[in-house]
Amino acid sequence: MSRLPRPGLIILATVFVNLVVTYGVWYSYSVFLVALIRELGWSRSLVAGAFSFFVLTHGACATPVGWLLRRVGSRRILFAGGLVLSLGLVLAAETREWWHLYLGYGVVAAVGMSLGGWVPAVVLVRGWFPRQVGSAMGIATAGIGMGILGFVPLTQLLIGWWGWRCALRIQALIVAAWLLPSTYWLIQDPPVTNPNGETRAKDPTAPYWTLPQAIRTSRFWLLAGVYFTGNFVTQMLLIHQVAYLVDHGVPAMRAATVGGAVGLVSIAAKVGWGALSDRAGREVVCALAFGSVVASLGVLVLAGWYQNAWLLYGYAVFIGLGYGVLSPVFPAAASDLFGGPGFSTIYGALYSMICLGLGSGAWIAGKTFDWTGTYAPALWLGLFLALMTPSLMWLAAPRRPNPPRP
Repeated sequence: MSRLPRPGLIILATVFVNLVVTYGVWYSYSVFLVALIRELGWSRSLVAGAFSFFVLTHGACATPVGWLLRRVGSRRILFAGGLVLSLGLVLAAETREWWHLYLGYGVVAAVGMSLGGWVPAVVLVRGWFPRQVGSAMGIATAGIGMGILGFVPLTQLLIGWWGWRCALRIQALIVAAWLLPSTYWLIQDPPVTNPNGETRAKDPTAPYWTLPQAIRTSRFWLLAGVYFTGNFVTQMLLIHQVAYLVDHGVPAMRAATVGGAVGLVSIAAKVGWGALSDRAGREVVCALAFGSVVASLGVLVLAGWYQNAWLLYGYAVFIGLGYGVLSPVFPAAASDLFGGPGFSTIYGALYSMICLGLGSGAWIAGKTFDWTGTYAPALWLGLFLALMTPSLMWLAAPRRPNPPRP
């Protein structure tokens, strides 16, 4: 990456910190879940449902955000995202009724997250590093792991000191204090390139996918299936892991620390999986990572039974390794298959399937617990989807991209 322009390295560093902040907010909901249930007395599915609604709203915005990125650029989108996300967190802090949480967090904060979060980050990184998408995404998205590592335990401390309302307000302040000035001074839109780093004017024969062309292919839907199943199982675990461990007698602070350890492991995993996928292929790396997800499910059950520290942190290692593949490798596979100037709109549509998986996993696990008093059925479903994900990736075959058909 040293041969790439210096502005690209500044963008990479800025996107890294952006993802620390935005996805630190995202994954800290796992500790808000416990606090809201305890204080307000609501059902687990109702509180988890607010997160699912947040994710689904976020996903519904992805395709319009991808379209806007092509027309108005990343800076305006990211700046608006910082403002709206901060506002949503402030509104969520005023929750008195269930619909307050769904409106403030599930709608307003979700729109802000969509404008300031993942899709603009992928488009920026891919645009500045077209020849090394996996490696660059691995470095940038290590910020998500850093956000989990820092924000999840910090949020638990803030809740313990001043309550969950104050914790949400502090998060809003952090979002505004970083996203707004960093977007204004550090973000630049990338040069328009195709996946081979050449402008279309220089290479008119380069693939030029559009969204209508992409959705007529089986590969689009196979990759959408990968996005759904992989995110369903990993998000289900990440959102409910603290509640699961607390239910089994693990102290809340230790359970939150396990969540932070997941973030620490995922930092190295994202960088490693991204670089390895550029060399060994997206399919091989996906299979290895979801083998770790399968192992994490078994170790989580054992950790609930025995509450042994080695098992608790063994779970964190396995799920951190498995979850770490999503951020660098999944968008890189989309770039392999559907490159060109229309990528932002295509990826926005695919990202809607990611969010459907994210929201479904969190809500179904909560609803299952309300019905049965246990997470066991959700864990069995997670095991099935963890095995299905690499199979779908092999069928999508990003190692063999095809040009679009007219």
